[in-house]
Amino acid sequence: MNTKHITLGAAACAALITMTPVTAKNIALAGAPPEVEENSSQPNQAKVQIAILLDTSSSMSGLIEQTKTQLWKIVNTFIDAKQNGQVPYVEVALYEYGKSSLSKEENWIKRIQPLTRDLDEISKQLFALRTNGGDEFCGAVIQCATDDLMWDPSNKVYKAIFIAGNEAFTQGPVNATDAVKSAIAKGVIVNTIHCGSEQSGISGGWKKGATLADGKFLTIDHNRAVAHIEAPQDAEIVKLNAKLNRTYLAYGRIGVAKKREQATQDANAAAKSKSGADVQRAVTKGSANYSNTAWDLVDACKEENFDITKVKNDALPAVMQTMTMAQRKVHVATKSKERAAIQAQILELNNKRNTYVATKRKEQAEKTGVQTLDEVVAKTIREQAEKQGYAFKK
Repeated sequence: MNTKHITLGAAACAALITMTPVTAKNIALAGAPPEVEENSSQPNQAKVQIAILLDTSSSMSGLIEQTKTQLWKIVNTFIDAKQNGQVPYVEVALYEYGKSSLSKEENWIKRIQPLTRDLDEISKQLFALRTNGGDEFCGAVIQCATDDLMWDPSNKVYKAIFIAGNEAFTQGPVNATDAVKSAIAKGVIVNTIHCGSEQSGISGGWKKGATLADGKFLTIDHNRAVAHIEAPQDAEIVKLNAKLNRTYLAYGRIGVAKKREQATQDANAAAKSKSGADVQRAVTKGSANYSNTAWDLVDACKEENFDITKVKNDALPAVMQTMTMAQRKVHVATKSKERAAIQAQILELNNKRNTYVATKRKEQAEKTGVQTLDEVVAKTIREQAEKQGYAFKK
């Protein structure tokens, strides 16, 4: 191992580390906002951890557009998955690298979000990304994500890095070989996505990097528009999403802002409706992967140790502040029941939609062989997760 290279990477990572994540339970009672949110779950619940590392240098605007539109589709890969009878939840982390406006001392790397279930925040940050020229150091950003993120130590958890870019994989002060070996030593698979031809990806070291970390070497056309097949169920799914939003009970100091952010990300997805982002986001919100315990009372009350009686009156939604405690509990239970019914409708429609789309794809028989980010990531995730005991509906 090249100690000098790893030391440089660790130093860069240290500058990116933020506060330890704070759970909803710790912040809700006082209504104070957390520095970093974390949506908790039941102990030993099946889960998935995915870090997305995006090259944001000048030529990568197409890659960013694909990620904006297909984040929800990637997360939805696990909607019909189970591990030991449990539906896994998904944590996503996001990094950008290679942009000249980032810090040279940190190897042109920025951790945008740690591993989190706050998918609205991930979407918000994706839509805020901009590109400009810079130096793309793959080894450095992989080492950073490996050292920096709170990867689950269990070998039963599917943990993967997806790094996308178009320059040589071997560039930079951190040895890329050492970086990917460090990742797989933690049980983190590294998948490389070269934005360009297969041959240039191989010669640039992208294939070797994936092979060393038990990952997959993938190539995409990052400037290609994502193909979306409209289905008869789409309009109803989007309509149900609006009904779903009315079941959220924002509380605490961050509640109002986060509820507003939910609406903003709905609008961002709607603006990308030609790629199906609005439908896929609604499907995500219809699943267990969309959880907002830090600001929504319905989700918070599902937590084992959450006690609504200890939430301060002025931290509650205005409509609940004049209610008795018994009325508050009934109100939350009613909203929870409404949400569950709407979510069940969305997922049922999505099952029908998937059947329709699969048929249409066969009819179209696309023979271009050119893939987009969502296609390669979703397929790779399924193949790799199945090897670790995750079962998917066929």
